[in-house]
Parts: sequence; C-alpha cells; structure tokens
Amino acid sequence: MKFMRICVVIILLFSGVGFIGCGGGGADVNARQSTIGQELIDLDKAYKDGIITEKEYKKSKERILKGGY
Repeated sequence: MKFMRICVVIILLFSGVGFIGCGGGGADVNARQSTIGQELIDLDKAYKDGIITEKEYKKSKERILKGGY
C-alpha cells in the first residue's frame, strides 16, 4: 500500500512537470490590448490635459491610425 502511494506521488510530480512549459507558446507579444478608438480617446485626453504637446499628439494620432504600435 505504501509503495502504491509513492508511485502515485511520483506520477503526479512528473505529470505536473510536463505542464510547466505549457505557457501558450507562440503568443503574439505585440498584440493590441485596446481598441484604436480607445487609444484615440486616451490620446485626446492626454493632449487636453496638457500631458503631451500638439506635435506629439499629431504624431501619435497618425501612428495609431496607420496601425503602428
């Protein structure tokens, strides 16, 4: 009976180790987390709040609309 428990523990340990590397590999790290609309809203707010300059606003808006990250 004790031998059976040891075998089960060993099997569980080894099966758990096999899943450690399953992190979803191949995921696109540069995936967009927000919508273009939300990015434009956030950008507009930053400009109106005086956080960024007009030049930075225009450059960033153009980049967002072109789909650049």
